[in-house]
Amino acid sequence: MSDASLWAYLLDALARLGWPETISTIGVVLTIAASSMRTMIPLRGLAMATNAAFLAHGLLVGLVPTIVINGILLPLNAWRLVQMLVLVRKVRRAARCDLSIDWLKPFMSPRSVGEGEVLFRRGEEAECLYYTLSGRFLLRESAREVGPHELVGEIGFLTPDRSRTQSLECLEAGAVLVMSYDDLAQLYHQNPSFGFYFLSLTSGRLLQNLRAQEDELIRLRAMVGPVGERAAA
Repeated sequence: MSDASLWAYLLDALARLGWPETISTIGVVLTIAASSMRTMIPLRGLAMATNAAFLAHGLLVGLVPTIVINGILLPLNAWRLVQMLVLVRKVRRAARCDLSIDWLKPFMSPRSVGEGEVLFRRGEEAECLYYTLSGRFLLRESAREVGPHELVGEIGFLTPDRSRTQSLECLEAGAVLVMSYDDLAQLYHQNPSFGFYFLSLTSGRLLQNLRAQEDELIRLRAMVGPVGERAAA
């Protein structure tokens, strides 16, 4: 059978089907197509089309379970698709040097922190990153105070052994947002462009730390210089 004959046969078979059977067949094809998607955004789009097809089929033949399931899944997939599109748009904005993490907050969980609590210690296995909402915190090893609206703990995600490079202690009770590295990895794999954002963010933080160390080294040399001259005299 030639390709033309095959297509003619398929079109004739579809023409013989009623509307419910045709719509359900389209739903099956869309389900298979959605399962073959490698990235999340086209998968969500096809999932919505699948839900719409099966919802229409359920309404035509009166299948209540099909109507209920797809009536729930359709807006859910639409909401997740909107979230991912917003994520991608803001990642592209981040690529133009806007390193705000406001768009990441919906994927994080809130947590209260008490005074004196140590969120993580140097050498521990890093499992999550934090975004401070309120309170005061201290990175012990660098003696750097962390205030509200700062991202902390993201560098551990990039270390080969996933270990903490510093300890973080709460100086004044406050609140943070928490995101596990597993969720962070899922975002990366679902949206490869997110990797660019995250690398830009962590590179900026590493450069800040490097500049701070260089400034401290210059300050120490300036202090040691006069002392050495007096000792030589």
